[in-house]
Amino acid sequence: MNTVRVLLSVAVNKGWPMYQMDVKNAFLHGELEEDVYMRLPPGHSQSHKQDVVCKLHKSIYGLKQSPRAWYAKLSLVLISVGFGRSNADSSLFVRSGTAGTLVVLVYVDDLIITGDNPEEIKELKHSLQQRFAIKDLGVLRYFLGIEMATSHKGFFLNQRKYVLDLLKEANMSDAKPVPTPLDIKLKVSLEGQSLPNISYYQRLVGKLIYLTITRPDITYAVSIVSQFMHSPTMEHFNLVKRILRYLKGSVGRGIIMKKNASTQITGYCDADWAGNSIDRKSTTGFCMFVGGNLVSWKSKKQTVVARSSAEAEYRAMASTACELIWLKGLLCDLGVFNHQSMSLFCDNQAAMHIASNPVFHERTKHIEVDCHYVRTQVQSQVIQTHFVRSSDQLADLFTKSLASHQFQLLLGKLGSINLLDPA
Repeated sequence: MNTVRVLLSVAVNKGWPMYQMDVKNAFLHGELEEDVYMRLPPGHSQSHKQDVVCKLHKSIYGLKQSPRAWYAKLSLVLISVGFGRSNADSSLFVRSGTAGTLVVLVYVDDLIITGDNPEEIKELKHSLQQRFAIKDLGVLRYFLGIEMATSHKGFFLNQRKYVLDLLKEANMSDAKPVPTPLDIKLKVSLEGQSLPNISYYQRLVGKLIYLTITRPDITYAVSIVSQFMHSPTMEHFNLVKRILRYLKGSVGRGIIMKKNASTQITGYCDADWAGNSIDRKSTTGFCMFVGGNLVSWKSKKQTVVARSSAEAEYRAMASTACELIWLKGLLCDLGVFNHQSMSLFCDNQAAMHIASNPVFHERTKHIEVDCHYVRTQVQSQVIQTHFVRSSDQLADLFTKSLASHQFQLLLGKLGSINLLDPA
């Protein structure tokens, strides 16, 4: 989904139209490369015979090879008409030439098509319709549960219908709204009364995880409740209900993508040192902007216990640097070249000094070599680090629970707005 948001940001900045196509019975188009046999279907004239089976020539639904076979078939067709597969994301295909740039993004049986030449797009649609049973859905409006409103100013992405359906399923359509997804004084523990219906908890959290596609405001809260999927307690379930109450008051919130005439990549990273009261591990949080639009974010507990806040921040910088390099590669595949250094904003001076200082100190020699990957990128000037005040650190939203005023302030800077709020 990060690739989808990056493509949307590039398209809105370059003024490319976005179209959607849907393949009917996509898996049935796949051709198997190995021998696969199946039992005769019930009702077949010879189904009573134990030694008779069917040999499949093409993939069918329910076969584990089907997704791979369909992808191989579609990619073969796209490559045959001049497309190249992206190295950063294998579901992205790009064709560049004198006629312009044409981009196809594949998500199972849904295709997003965009480019700078309407005639090339029209010709590609016609070519695909001759090879597959495919439906042209026109301008991109509704994709994988994501509603997209389009205007000359840009895109607005939200999952309003998805939120309403989720609240209805959880019987919380009439719940009292709260201003933030988590209490600022939150202290999570493993103790408490066990939840009798674990599958219900897992289903709700799974739906909340999918909702984070357009809702960075609940990312940190969802990362907290998803840590207790196997043995949730009533306290953890109350955290889920708190998130749902927050969603009740912000049904129309989503991400806005504006035309900023820019392709600059910017990242913010932060870490909440020893913020987890259970195991004292730190939380990494980062968010990425391409062309001034939010395209990627993450909130994740670090795998080891950091011995200092500088170490926790440095590990967060390393994770963010990897994401920045991936975004740069993806933009290069899209034909968007930017020779400027990528900006990385951090609110810890010690971590920035470690990233720029080539000398290994006693205090940093225990940090794994892969964390020093960020140092290489800084020294080669691929990434430039900048200090930002903690109050202006956008990634703060992904590492801890915040007070309502600061929470709303950072959301506004991220480009997350609620269209249903009064003007």
